[in-house]
Amino acid sequence: MMAERTVVSWRLPIPDALDDVTAAALPNPALSSWLPLVWRARLEPGETVLILGATGVAGRLAVQIARHLGAGRVVAVGRNPDLLKTLPDLGAAATISLNKPDEELAAALKAEANRKHFDIVLDFLWGHPTEVLLDAVTGHDVKADSRRIRLVEIGEMAGPRISLAAAALRSSRLEIYGSGGGGISYQAIFDTIPQVWALAVSGKLRIDTEGVPLASVENAWLREDVHGRRLVIIPQQPNQTLQATAAALSS
Repeated sequence: MMAERTVVSWRLPIPDALDDVTAAALPNPALSSWLPLVWRARLEPGETVLILGATGVAGRLAVQIARHLGAGRVVAVGRNPDLLKTLPDLGAAATISLNKPDEELAAALKAEANRKHFDIVLDFLWGHPTEVLLDAVTGHDVKADSRRIRLVEIGEMAGPRISLAAAALRSSRLEIYGSGGGGISYQAIFDTIPQVWALAVSGKLRIDTEGVPLASVENAWLREDVHGRRLVIIPQQPNQTLQATAAALSS
C-alpha cells in the first residue's frame, strides 16, 4: 500500500469531480461501517444505531452512513470532546461522552436506550466501554427485554477482550457479530466503493484529510495531532523525480 508503484488485479473508476486524496482516504474507514450495517446487522429503515467510538475517522463516517442507509436515530459515543460536539451536524441525534465514571456512563446509555431502543451497535472500541454498554442495556433475567440488539464488533481500540456475564445473554436478545475481511465478499466491497465516492462528490459524505509525502511516512506514523483526520500517504510522481534529477544535474 505504501509504495510509489504497485500492481493491482482490478480497478475502479474514480469520479472526475473527486480529488485523489479523498478517493484514497474514504474506502477503508467508510466500508468499516457500511458493510456491517448492510451485510451483518442488516439495518432496517427507522432503526436506532449506537456508534461506540464515534469520534474517530471511521466513527464520524459511520454517523453519516447510518443516516444515509436509513437509520431513524443515531447515538454517538466517543472520547474526544471537541469532535463529539461536531457529530450532531453529521447526523447524530444524541452524543455521550466516554469521559465519565462507569456509573455515569451506564446511566447515560440506559437513558438513551429507554428513549429509543438500540437496535444495532457498531463497536469500534471493544474492551471496557463495551462491558459498560452491555451491562447497561441487557438487564437481568427478571427484566428480560424481547427486542433484538445486534452488536457488530469492528475494532478493538480499547482492548482485545471483554468479560461478558452469562445473564447478559439469558436476559436479552443480544446477538454479537464480527465484521472483517473474513466475513464480507470482495464483490460487496467493489460494489460499495463507487457508492461511497458518489456520496462524497455530492457532499453527502464528509471526511477530513491531510496529504503526507511518502518520504515523511515515519514521522506521520508517530504523530498524535491528527484526531478526526485521515492521513493519506502521497508517493512522489515519476515526472517529479525526473525533473528533480535534471535540475540537480544542471546545477
